[in-house]
Amino acid sequence: MTTRRDFLKTGVALAAIAAAPHAALAQAAGPAAAAAFAPKPGKWRDFEVVTVLDVKPVEGKSGPAQAWVPLPSYTASDWMKPGDSTWKTNAVTAEVVKDPHYGAQMLHLTWAPGEEKPSVEITSRFSTRDRATDFAAPGKVAALSSEERALFLASTDLIPTDGIVKATADKITAGKTSDLEKSRAIYEWVVENTYRNAATRGCGTGDVASLLASGNLGGKCADLNALFVGLNRAAGIPARDLYGIRVAPSAFGYKSLGANSPTISKAQHCRAEVWLEGFGWVPADPADVRKVVLEEPPGKNALDDAKVVAARKALFGSWEGNWLAYNDGHDIALPGSSGPKLGFLMYPQAEVASLRHDCLDPDAFAYVIKASEVAA
Repeated sequence: MTTRRDFLKTGVALAAIAAAPHAALAQAAGPAAAAAFAPKPGKWRDFEVVTVLDVKPVEGKSGPAQAWVPLPSYTASDWMKPGDSTWKTNAVTAEVVKDPHYGAQMLHLTWAPGEEKPSVEITSRFSTRDRATDFAAPGKVAALSSEERALFLASTDLIPTDGIVKATADKITAGKTSDLEKSRAIYEWVVENTYRNAATRGCGTGDVASLLASGNLGGKCADLNALFVGLNRAAGIPARDLYGIRVAPSAFGYKSLGANSPTISKAQHCRAEVWLEGFGWVPADPADVRKVVLEEPPGKNALDDAKVVAARKALFGSWEGNWLAYNDGHDIALPGSSGPKLGFLMYPQAEVASLRHDCLDPDAFAYVIKASEVAA
């Protein structure tokens, strides 16, 4: 029998792997500031992500600790294949739990009262590759089930589909007939009318109605891509956010569109998809276009800058496979927590004495996430 300080080893054991140095990834990215940005489906790449939590106490409070860590659980046969996750921890319980609505998976850990150093190390494997949609060649695509269509047209707590969101969507799509025309118009509108706000904490909150009502359309990916998703849903087009993290540099030389260090604790990023007749789920990322505008060297680029134009063209219909998708969930209730639901699950979460840590401050939390590409 193990004690509470014994490491529990759970999950499927991983085969021995040879990690490719992250520096080699950076070198493979090629020269910076290349204008070409044109992801195409190609070779699958295998990655390993290691998340280490050392849950710090809350000053002046004592009580048991628990944590919830997102696990790769999103599967798409053409571009994302989650593998095994394993962990070692001194928690008394470590259980994989699944959100009942979206299927988002997390590792829920609880530590014994009095545990002075609650900790866990989680290793996850996954495979991914670039993706791109050929809009000149629509085909026969299996329809969404009625349940999926309803889910990806529905309002969420932070993404309503009525009121100001519906009114805005109607204006943007006026005169457009097909879903492709409508969704592309929404994408271009988001790119033209929003901006990346460097002062926004983390990836933003994703409160779409408040963003529109403010008239100040600044934020980060969880705001701008959620706006794209909400406007599509309000226009009757199924859409969803995918929440994840960047794991490698951009192979196209874009410094702003990749993880440029093996430590990716602050590299969280969400992307979006829309369901278009004849094409199925189509990738989109207007937030990353605005990121290129603000951050791609030398910074504060114009919309007609060659690097921005290339990214803008590509990021409706394609994206690069240097990113891990955890899940597409909204309004996530953390099992065992008396705290509020999460708008989305993209960061590790922890509570001590029922007080939730700031997930956007990994150094104070504390957690570290690292990524490496591995041999197949």
